[in-house]
Amino acid sequence: MTGTRTRLAHTSQLDPGTRERIRALLDAAFEGDFGDEDFEHALGGMHALIHEDGELVAHGSVVQRRVLYRGRALRAGYVEAVAVRADRRRRGLGGLVMGALEGVVERAYVLGALSASAAGARLYEGRGWAAWGGPIGALSPAGPVRLAEEEGSTYVWFPPGGTLEDPAGRLDFDWRDGDVL
Repeated sequence: MTGTRTRLAHTSQLDPGTRERIRALLDAAFEGDFGDEDFEHALGGMHALIHEDGELVAHGSVVQRRVLYRGRALRAGYVEAVAVRADRRRRGLGGLVMGALEGVVERAYVLGALSASAAGARLYEGRGWAAWGGPIGALSPAGPVRLAEEEGSTYVWFPPGGTLEDPAGRLDFDWRDGDVL
C-alpha cells in the first residue's frame, strides 16, 4: 500500500471539498443506495479517511448514539458509512478504517455498534464484532418500538475489558430520521 495515508478528523475539520469526495465515494460504493439521510447519519463524529497517492479510497465514521440498556443510557460509538472504492477492495483498507474507528470507540465509548449488510458482516466478525443476541429497538417519538428487522444484523464491539451483563438483553437506540439504525 505504497502512498497510503490514514487520517482521523472530526466532521468540523472537513472542508466542503472533502465532504463532497466522501459523499461521492459512498454513492459509488453503495451503488446508489446511499441517501441524504444516510449521509447525515455519518456526520457529527470522527471520520477515518484513507488516501492512496492523494486520492480518497476508503472512509468510515463513528458518531455518538445513546443506547438504552436495562434502564441505563450508555454512550455508544456508532459506526457509519464504511466504504472502500471498488478498485481498491480486498487489500486491507476496510480493516484500516475499522482499526482507526475502534481506537476512537475504545477511548470514548462504552461500546461500539453498527448495522451490517450481509457483505460487510465478514469484515466486522473478523475483527471481533458480534451480532447482538437480543432484541433491538428504538426510542421513537411515540415511545420504544421493536425493530425485529435489525436483529441479527446489529453488531456490537467492546473495548478491552468491556461487556454488558446480559448479552440477550434489549438494546434501544436513540431515534433519528430515515433508517433508524
